[in-house]
Formats: sequence, C-alpha cells, structure tokens
Amino acid sequence: MQKKWNKAQLLVGVLVWSLAAGSVAAEDRDPMLIYDANGLKIRGHLQFGLNAVSESNLFWDLAATTAPGSGFDPDTEWLEGYIKPGVSFEYQLDTGAVLYGKLSAVSSYTWGTDAFDTGDNGATTLEEAYLAIRGSSGPALSYDLSLGARELTLGTGMLIANGATSGFERGALKFGPRKAWEMAAIGRLSYGNLTGTAFYLDPNELPSTDGGNELAGFDLRFDDPNGGYFGATYVDVLSSNSSYPQAAAGGVGAPTVTPGAREGTRTLGLYGKTNPFEGGLENWTFTGEVAYQWNDRIDLEAWAGRVTAGYAFTRMPWSPSLTLGYQTFSGDNPGTTKLERFDPLYYQGSPSAWATGSKSASTFINSNVNALTLALRVQPTKRDTITLRYAHIRANELSSPVQFGQATRVDVNGNVVSGVDDEHLADDLFLEYSRIINRNTFLTAGLSVSFPGTGIDKVIGGKADPWTGGFINVVFNF
Repeated sequence: MQKKWNKAQLLVGVLVWSLAAGSVAAEDRDPMLIYDANGLKIRGHLQFGLNAVSESNLFWDLAATTAPGSGFDPDTEWLEGYIKPGVSFEYQLDTGAVLYGKLSAVSSYTWGTDAFDTGDNGATTLEEAYLAIRGSSGPALSYDLSLGARELTLGTGMLIANGATSGFERGALKFGPRKAWEMAAIGRLSYGNLTGTAFYLDPNELPSTDGGNELAGFDLRFDDPNGGYFGATYVDVLSSNSSYPQAAAGGVGAPTVTPGAREGTRTLGLYGKTNPFEGGLENWTFTGEVAYQWNDRIDLEAWAGRVTAGYAFTRMPWSPSLTLGYQTFSGDNPGTTKLERFDPLYYQGSPSAWATGSKSASTFINSNVNALTLALRVQPTKRDTITLRYAHIRANELSSPVQFGQATRVDVNGNVVSGVDDEHLADDLFLEYSRIINRNTFLTAGLSVSFPGTGIDKVIGGKADPWTGGFINVVFNF
C-alpha cells in the first residue's frame, strides 16, 4: 500500500508543478537555444513524462485457461517514466544548402509490474544520431539526404512508422518513448507537390527478441495544396530471422512456425485522402488504404486495407467530428497450403492511427483481424479535447493464428487448435481526455473497457469478464 501511495504522491506532485508552470507567462526567447550566430544554430531538446496505469482482468484472464501454472496476475498497477535529452544543429553552407543533425538518448523505467508481467526495470539507449543535408536546385526542386539513427514515418503509418521497441527489459511499455530506427539511410527528392523517398532501415529492436531485420524501399507521394494527398509505398525485407506462424491443415493441431520466413517479404501499399469538397460535402473527409504482400520463397500472398469517412460539425458548439472506419488484415486460411497471414511490419499503433481497438491492440496485432470503428471527438476549449472511441473486432479466419502465442485452446478431444472458432473477438470502448497546459506541457487521461466476444468466451470455456483499465500521464516537451 505504501508503495502505491508513493507512486500517487510522485505523480500528483508532477501534475501540480506542471499546472503551476502553466500559469507563468512564456518568454518569447527560446530557452533551449544554445547558440545562434555565423550561420550556426545549436538547440537543446528535453522531453520527459510520467504515466500511472491500472489494469483489471488483463487479457480477459486468458492465462487462467491457457497457462494456469504461469502465476500471471491479471490485476496490476504500475508507474512508468522516461526522459529524452538531446541536441541538434543547423549550419548554413555558402552554397545555400543546410547541414543539420541531431543526437539524443532515451532513459526509461517501469516501477511495479506491467501488463506483460515485467517491471522494476528499464534501460538507457541511443535514440537519434544522424547527419543530414538539405537544399534546393532551382525554384521547384529540393533534396534532403540523411544517414544515422532517426525517425521515419511513411504514408499514414500503416507499414513504416515505429522504428524502435520499448517495454519489457527497456521499461515504459505504454509510453513507448522510442521511435527512431537504429540505422536509417534516407533520400528525399521533391519537385513541386511531388515527393519521392528512398530508404534503408534497421529497426531498434529489443536485445532479447532481435530479429535481425533490414528493410529497403521507396515512397512516392503527391500533396494537394488544399489538404488531400495520394501516395504509394514499397517495402522489401532484405534480411530477417523473424518467424511466421502458419495454421495447421484444417486448423487442427499446433501452427507451423517457420524461422526466418519474413526475409524476402515484399509489400506494396497505396494510400489517399480526399481534398476538401465544396457545397454540401465541404465538411466530409474520406481516406483509403490498401496493401498487397507477397513472398515467393515461402508462397506468401496477403492483403490489408482501410476506408474511413469523417464529418465535422463546424457550426455546433465544441466543434464535434465523427469518423467511421473499417480496417481488415488477412489471416492464414487453414484450408490452403499458401500462407495468407498479413505481416503488419512496423505500423503506428496508437488508437488514432493503426491500432485494432484500444485494449485489444495489446492482444491482436494487425493480422487476421478486422475492425469496425467509430470515433467522436469534441473540443470544449482550444486546449481541451475529449475523444470517445468504439471498435468491434473480429477474426478473418477461424482456427488460424490471431496473434502468435495468444488465443490458443484445447478442444474436447485433446487436439490443440490455433486461434478461435467464432469470429467475434471483442468490443472496445475508450474515453480519452487531453489538455494542453501550456506550449510545453501536456496532460492525458483515459478510461477503457474491452468486452470479450464469443471467440474469447469459447477459449475460456465460459462467459469471460470484461477487461478494464485507466491511466493518467503528463509529458513535458522543450
């Protein structure tokens, strides 16, 4: 009890301090600017945060059925934090080009036991360490070349976004403060509104589960000045030790696991967003994404896609907006010898991006799942945002891996069956509140609940209880 109380005292102290900081008028001068003269600008960076999390009936207490001897506690609370200091520079060359770069590190820690039964641990790792040059040739042509550890998100974050892994031995599972690729060679060439990006990426993986992944490819994107865009991304996995699971024939028996199967997997994705319309459709926004994936070496052919339609009620108080979406990721059909399981690669897994549900996103990766989503967002003030999200989540293929290591059951004949035998996995509700305290301080709190579907009920062998939880965090960014 004293340990939990000390955590609460620490978080409340930080929140009070941040609120007090918000009442102080910010100076016009950038306090992080170290040097600015003779064409050279050097700036310091500092980001840190604390997050208090509480979870009850984690993963619908699947462990009690699938791993009864594990001792896994489905009810837990923990506190996590991180700090990310850094320094960047820009230097104006005589040619007009700009030489720039950044160096930063992340130190993170988890106090208590988190959702994956790890905790009281953390790590300090290099985050960004790159050199780059950008410039232009003529009025419409520009370039940007960089080498080293840095962040890169392509398109909408469906395939390439999160280049690093947090949690487990590194701590800060929920925050996920690491984003940069361990090594990235990036070349951009822009002509008017058209931008081409070529890349080589080596993700910053956990030492305990490093798959030796290396990726390369390109992205071509057109941005309309009115707000719309259209683009294509191609990704080739050059090297990997990561495994793929494949459903047993007929779905009866344990899945086959092929080491190094990811190597040679290629993905082509198309994405787009409408321009603002005029007249009666001016408040509507539509987006679409589709991806095709193949690997001839292991006979892989998979696909994924999403469509959304959003409407902004611009004349109503609090400026509400409503977004309806549907996303789907193919699963392996146990009735074929081909592998149809979609590999989601390094997607942006936040609820506002490519997460499948809120809580369910911790259980089901973007493979063999589909979700119908609805989000309502309101802004009582310019600093306050409230968002309510709902997701109805189902499996695409029965008796097929939903996520490797999750949702495995034993049938009455003692045969291991991979996946679920009913499509309905869960229904998630997530209420989130965000507050901009000042230009450097941000507060976020959330409550969520996941109601298990029939597929989960059958794994447990009865009516499963909901999985509930909440969090409150504060982030400072200078």
